[in-house]
Amino acid sequence: MARSKSSSRWMAEHFEDEYVKMAQAQGYRSRAVFKLKEIQEKDQLIKPGMNIVDLGAAPGGWSQYARQLMSKKNKLIALDILPMDPLEGVDFIQGDFRETEVFEQLYETLEGEPIHLVMSDMAPNMSGNKGVDQPRAIYLGELALETARAVLTKDGCFLVKLFHGEGFEVFYQEVQKSFSKVVIRKPKASRPRSNEVYILAKGFKL
Repeated sequence: MARSKSSSRWMAEHFEDEYVKMAQAQGYRSRAVFKLKEIQEKDQLIKPGMNIVDLGAAPGGWSQYARQLMSKKNKLIALDILPMDPLEGVDFIQGDFRETEVFEQLYETLEGEPIHLVMSDMAPNMSGNKGVDQPRAIYLGELALETARAVLTKDGCFLVKLFHGEGFEVFYQEVQKSFSKVVIRKPKASRPRSNEVYILAKGFKL
């Protein structure tokens, strides 16, 4: 089946991408690692002593990077509908985190420990139609925010990918209601023509 011009361009860009090459050279599972790495270097988001939930984690790049910054005794729980190859020190739950049994599994894995950071690099499968893609992206962001509100301990943090467009400002204001400090980050590893940004929120108001 012939590839569309846009997917062929994406493939060409992907394999020429400096971050793809760096990820391969450094043994990381995805180029997305460098987005989180840049945010970490600027904001010191991940600290020893934290327990972390990584939503939409597959293929596991963010979990792989975050685990290196954590204490061995702390928990990192990755969730995704898709399968993910095992990572040392990461508890993986495959399933839809909107479902009760997945949430129950999350709490069982935590063994009563508090969650200090919920992070989400989720994005919908892009169709190229903004009228379809943007509401889907907002919906995933809302799910991540609902999860953060449900599981975070007081003063916890939240990091979520979103796209500028319809619904963005309303979502941003919703995040502000629940956290004392909210900023927008656009890492260099985000492709310049992409309108993706990361909303970073600290100081969860329980």
